[in-house]
Amino acid sequence: MSDDQAHFETLAIRTQAPVSAEREHSVPLYLTSSFRFDDAEHARALFSEEVAGNIYSRYANPNTDEFVRKLCLLEGGEDGIATSSGMSAVFTAIAARVSSGDHVLASRALFGSTHQIFTRILPKWGVSSDYADAADRTSWERLVRPTTKLIFVETPSNPGLGLLDLRWLGEFSAARGIPLVVDNCFATPYLQRPLALGANVVIHSATKYIDGQGRALGGAIVGDATYIADCRFFARHTGPAMSAFNAWLLSKSLETLAVRMDRHCSNALALAQHFEGHPALSAVRYPFLPSHPQHDLARTQMSQGGGIVVLEIQGGLEAGRRFLDAVQMVSHSANLGDTRTIVTHPASTTHSKLTPAERAAVGISDGLIRVSVGLEHVVDIIADLEQALTRVSAGQ
Repeated sequence: MSDDQAHFETLAIRTQAPVSAEREHSVPLYLTSSFRFDDAEHARALFSEEVAGNIYSRYANPNTDEFVRKLCLLEGGEDGIATSSGMSAVFTAIAARVSSGDHVLASRALFGSTHQIFTRILPKWGVSSDYADAADRTSWERLVRPTTKLIFVETPSNPGLGLLDLRWLGEFSAARGIPLVVDNCFATPYLQRPLALGANVVIHSATKYIDGQGRALGGAIVGDATYIADCRFFARHTGPAMSAFNAWLLSKSLETLAVRMDRHCSNALALAQHFEGHPALSAVRYPFLPSHPQHDLARTQMSQGGGIVVLEIQGGLEAGRRFLDAVQMVSHSANLGDTRTIVTHPASTTHSKLTPAERAAVGISDGLIRVSVGLEHVVDIIADLEQALTRVSAGQ
């Protein structure tokens, strides 16, 4: 069966490195910093990229190569690289393609650290940026410039679950010859394939759903081969390399991505439906709830709604803090995509460096709680969140 005939689950499980003389059924670990050359000519040819092969694990390693090959198949990308973390993937995908005087157009709703790259790091090197509004197509037309070198978006957004129309944005960017980079962390390739909708590059924090068990840091950039070549050059000489062990772990995790995401999504939908209209909440957001303002778009470009639910607690910042202190089974952490359900208060943690006005502009209220819905029995998850809300309402 060829790769273009196999289903997602089969590709994720059966894509492996070539079997060695040991006939292993599971890919071995290649815990080595470097690789030997056959002779002087072989070394020269490898460094000049006349022949393919491993040189040094900062450049490539059989484990990172296997992880990337598998992710390329799942996303439909021509090429890719693995990085040490999700944020190193974000930074590499941007920095590899911009120079002083260039401009980046981005969606307004972004992860907090990505926002810091655009507002505090890139300006030091003479790279400017603007934020366009997801729902206002005229803002993209108005803000794009002759110096715009890439368009960067995340959808669904972290943490507000705002969506962008990837097909429209792909057409918009292609008409202007500007590459479109999409952070696909929340959806994963199992729920959404931006490259098929017109994106040029997809990035992941593999730390999240791709790992799925809160064990390892990792990132990935997948997409157009020419764009990835620039990212590979940048990463090779700046060093955000993924370790062989983490690549091995993440590759094995991809084998269960589909079954895990099915459970994350079914639990999240059930939880969102249960809490919608709860008296202690001012709002519940989830892409597959009909009340989500972009519900139709979510149904069009995602196969399921994802594993994140947003609860807005009445009472603002103090009520949000009381809620976090009241949960018992559920974890209070800054991570997401774990087997364990996690609650996070973005206003005081992941997005705390944004000003109140900046948070308000992307829908992050003081009482917003991001729930990364895990794989526990959904009745137990709901029960814990219910008792926490009861305690908040009682002023405990």
